[in-house]
Amino acid sequence: MLTDSLPALTLPLCLLAVPSALVTQAPVRTGADQVAANSSQHLLGRKCGLITNHTGRTQDGQRTIDVLFGRDDIDLVSIFSPEHGISGKLDQSEIGHGTDAATGLPIWSLYAEKSRRPTSRMLEGLDTLVFDIQDIGCRFYTYISTMGICLEVAAEHGLRFVVLDRPNPIDGVQVAGPLLDPGTETFVGYHSIPVRHAMTVGELMHLFI
Repeated sequence: MLTDSLPALTLPLCLLAVPSALVTQAPVRTGADQVAANSSQHLLGRKCGLITNHTGRTQDGQRTIDVLFGRDDIDLVSIFSPEHGISGKLDQSEIGHGTDAATGLPIWSLYAEKSRRPTSRMLEGLDTLVFDIQDIGCRFYTYISTMGICLEVAAEHGLRFVVLDRPNPIDGVQVAGPLLDPGTETFVGYHSIPVRHAMTVGELMHLFI
């Protein structure tokens, strides 16, 4: 599943992961799987910054970082890491920038800035931001907040935004818990959605826009 967002009020793009029960008995192919299989054209020729962590992997275990970096027709310029860092192991209020050992690419930590926003310096050389992080289906999981903030930044800088979507691990049916009151949004509650929202990150992207 791929979801794509173009700036200036154009529709976003999401490579969608479709539940197999609704279509066929074949396994679900995530957005990352579609890119790895060269079955999507959405990133061709793009200069990409990838927002990801340890959950950004294909079904056969490849990192999405390596999938994009290994493509001659996609230019992966930089990596952006969210709360808990690129490996998901850090539990601290600030996380520094780094370098990916396998590719030599810079890892810009979105937890190094109090605003949690990519800066203009981090966005240099990019025309597309790509998001690939597995959500858990709950409002207070901050990775969807990171996606929302990066959507805002992409719009401000005229960048394309693409979500490599993944299924909601709870399901896409059961909604539960109160809505967040408008005006009380924080980093652990980016948008007025229920605690259990029943959406994928690609669907959330469309809602946020």
